[in-house]
Amino acid sequence: MTVLKIEKQLLDDHQVKLTVEVEDDRLEEMKHRAAAKLAKRIKIPGFRPGKAPYPVVVRTIGESAIFEEALEMLIDTIYPDVIKEADISPYGPGYLEGMPTLNPLTLEIIVPLNAEVTLGDYKAIRKPYEPDPVSENSVDNILEFLQEQHALVEPVDRPAQQGDVVTVLISARKTSGEEELIIEAQSVSLVVGEDDEEEWPFPGFSLNLLGKVPGNEAASIYRYPEDYAEESLQGVEADFNYQVETVKQRTLPELNDDFAMTTGGFEDLESLRESIRTFLERQSQEVYNEDYDEAVIDEAINQSEFKYPPQMLEDEIDQVKQELIRSLERQGLDLEIYLKSREMDEAAFREELKPEAERQLKRGLLIFEIGKVEDVQVEREELASEADNTLNYLYQSLPKNEARRLKDRDFQSNLVKNVLIDLLTEKTIERLRKIASGQLEKETAAEESESAAEPAEPAEDDASSEASLPELVPPTPSAEQDVEPEAKNPAEIDETP
Repeated sequence: MTVLKIEKQLLDDHQVKLTVEVEDDRLEEMKHRAAAKLAKRIKIPGFRPGKAPYPVVVRTIGESAIFEEALEMLIDTIYPDVIKEADISPYGPGYLEGMPTLNPLTLEIIVPLNAEVTLGDYKAIRKPYEPDPVSENSVDNILEFLQEQHALVEPVDRPAQQGDVVTVLISARKTSGEEELIIEAQSVSLVVGEDDEEEWPFPGFSLNLLGKVPGNEAASIYRYPEDYAEESLQGVEADFNYQVETVKQRTLPELNDDFAMTTGGFEDLESLRESIRTFLERQSQEVYNEDYDEAVIDEAINQSEFKYPPQMLEDEIDQVKQELIRSLERQGLDLEIYLKSREMDEAAFREELKPEAERQLKRGLLIFEIGKVEDVQVEREELASEADNTLNYLYQSLPKNEARRLKDRDFQSNLVKNVLIDLLTEKTIERLRKIASGQLEKETAAEESESAAEPAEPAEDDASSEASLPELVPPTPSAEQDVEPEAKNPAEIDETP
């Protein structure tokens, strides 16, 4: 038996409506199978479970109950063939929208389609690649920080001076309303006279400590600016009360070869400076690349067309939501408290997340499509090395009771796939950067010039194309450990729209 007819109608939201007409004899077959299945669950007088004739089961259970069970079994049976015959690529499970006719039985099934991306002329994107050089002043700032970290701090019997470390007992309340407490009494150590806009509890506070000795008490009033970083303090006027507890002077070590040796085992001060410079250059380039890459990706997104079903966007919103929940948990908060503080319900919250989710979705689709077009590849050895490093990191960072199953093959398979996706994404973004900066064009010209100057060599078989995913060999744990792999179950059709 086969499905008689399938009509396909593409919908505006990148879903497809499949109208499926089912032969009467197939429906009857499913009704008989459904009756036999249901008969095993109930007692029918005079018959053993599952042995009652079909008419008896119908009289006992009812035609509608049998039809509902038969419909579910029918859809489970024909759905894979319907998808294949309709020649569509689903994003996820479809759902039964309706049954326009019962004789013959006609099913209307809505199926979300895989996303489609029409790339713009991303190869024509050009953006100057001009990372700022690391200044000697930046190197000096790190050296000064290291000096302060290795400073000799000792109590002194004199008033506080510039550069001293002063410990104060401090508290603060709002000056308006009910004088709400904003800083509970606590002891903090401050460096007097630091020129720091992020100084706590407010910029310039430590200057109030100049000339103070242990036991001195004082108060000051400060109004936080309207654009202050901490939202709860924006525009707030606060009354600060503090008492000096200790005054200590700092003696900074001299910047010389001995300091370099003590700080990190460097041969001399110049070696230390060179190490700092290399670190700052790498850090600066990473920050610059991140901003540069996102600007190029945004331009590529703007010139491309995307089609995706609403379910895909909803899934992306769920991902953004989970990221926020994890961020809140790190701050000791939960989503319920967060939404209450903003007087927001779940629907409004998801709507607020929608723009960011849309961008992330388009970003991922764009990178995936460009990776395919550019034929971005990951060497098997690189994948194995990166996956092993990730697995070793998990062994080191996870609690023992959460890492018991790191040797589980399903977990490792999922880990390797996730690492592969990360590497492909990284390499695709790097290629986009080379395109936009003009570096790829220069490299291609150089390779063509070099190739023209060298005689051709016989081609060798490329065995890497048939290489399977690498098998990981995890380190032996010191105790039984357990982590569940994130394996996905096959999607089953949902009968509710």
